Amino acid sequence: MTDGKALPRPVVDGYPGRPSVRAGEVLRLHVSTRAERFRADFYRCGPRPRLMGRTRGRGAYAEPGSHDADWNWPVHDVAIPADWPSGVYIAVLGPDAESPDITSPDTTSPDITSPDEAGPDARFRDARRPVDAAALDARHSRLLFVVTAREPGHRARILYKVPLFTYHAYNRSGGASLYGALPGTEDRRTVTLRRPGGGIGGPVKGRPDAHDPATPRQTFAHWDAPFIAWLEAAGFTADYCTDLDLDENPELAHPYRLLLSAGHDEYWSGRVRRHTSSFRDRGGNIAIFGANTCWWRVTPDATGTAVSCAKYPPGVPQGADTDRMRGAPDHWWEEEPENRLIGVSYRNGGGHWDGLRERLGFTVQHTGHPVFAGTGLRDGDVLGAEHHLVGYECDGAAHRRDAHGRAVATGEDGTPEDFTILGVADLPAAPGSGWHTAARENDDPGRAATFGLYTRGGTVFNAATTDWPRLLRLDPRVRTITRNVITLLT
Repeated sequence: MTDGKALPRPVVDGYPGRPSVRAGEVLRLHVSTRAERFRADFYRCGPRPRLMGRTRGRGAYAEPGSHDADWNWPVHDVAIPADWPSGVYIAVLGPDAESPDITSPDTTSPDITSPDEAGPDARFRDARRPVDAAALDARHSRLLFVVTAREPGHRARILYKVPLFTYHAYNRSGGASLYGALPGTEDRRTVTLRRPGGGIGGPVKGRPDAHDPATPRQTFAHWDAPFIAWLEAAGFTADYCTDLDLDENPELAHPYRLLLSAGHDEYWSGRVRRHTSSFRDRGGNIAIFGANTCWWRVTPDATGTAVSCAKYPPGVPQGADTDRMRGAPDHWWEEEPENRLIGVSYRNGGGHWDGLRERLGFTVQHTGHPVFAGTGLRDGDVLGAEHHLVGYECDGAAHRRDAHGRAVATGEDGTPEDFTILGVADLPAAPGSGWHTAARENDDPGRAATFGLYTRGGTVFNAATTDWPRLLRLDPRVRTITRNVITLLT
């Protein structure tokens, strides 16, 4: 969505007090409305959104706040049913025209009515089922939360990490995101998690996606929802968490075989990175079906309700492109290159942010690897070019060509030397190509996306392009590789 575009004034708006809740526990909603009463319809996002239940509450109005402080809207506690499966849930908020079914004070835990218990409320029972998460997406009157597992790892071998920090980095509720110039008194930008937005329900920083204009980038519906829909439809069972959960619990991933991330997981805290590295070192596997991963470091506050990031080197003019210069305090690569963990880095790839990209895919190699089983691909074939697989942002590893012309990771940039490059896409370097690149250790103008994997304790696979989830519905070979990776790592 274009910055600065006026939004309609919502009738009911809200946000969760915390972005996740364990099944059987209490979710705290913060809701503002001038309506006498409101309702919230809860959908779990899987192959198709599933209506799980509804709650109602008394309305109360509060003014919007700023981007950097808790909005402190009126509280409505909701008891989440113990039998709700782990997953990503969207609450659709609206005024309630029915008779109230809550007689307790506003701050108690009203029951959630399930569709089967709706009784005479036929409009609820027979509610039209959205075809996908994009049908639920909106810039207001929506909120997202994750239901975590009551027994971690009991029913699933996969833990899916929802990139909440990245959602809020681009969320412009309250007038600002983690982008743009800072006031003269600040050296770092702080954004609160307690405001509308964060994956859905808020204005988003960024340009429209010419290859998938139905939803804005940096929203749940754009990359994560399509991946989750495919994952569950393909028969895989996963538990879900946010990166805040992973930040706060060093052992959260330990009961699982695979930690999975997709799309655009750009902002990582120090603890998220340490806990993910520990999971790998203990033999846990990681699969990243995205790019620009772990590019910026964020620091949650002591309460877990805000994150901050320092992007501007000392003396740099406000509003400058900090990716193009050295010395940004919270660039991961300058202190602890992210590719030491994830295998690739955005600084070796690039981004194409505006308009249509040229057709660019991965030229594959080592096609005898089990990752390629059933694809029919041979060395030298190109994967995904017809659907613009590489972009909008992509990551790479420093590499050379061996005597057979195959790309081999050099390790000079921090990528593990045993990182096996399975595909390479050289980025266009001509002026006017639309590709943007970041500063790195050397002045070589050449950039390339490289997908592949390595093993150190556990195995780490990286698809190295944000648009990998988009091609799951378009390219059977991308689907097959994705299934192979997940099967091998679980």
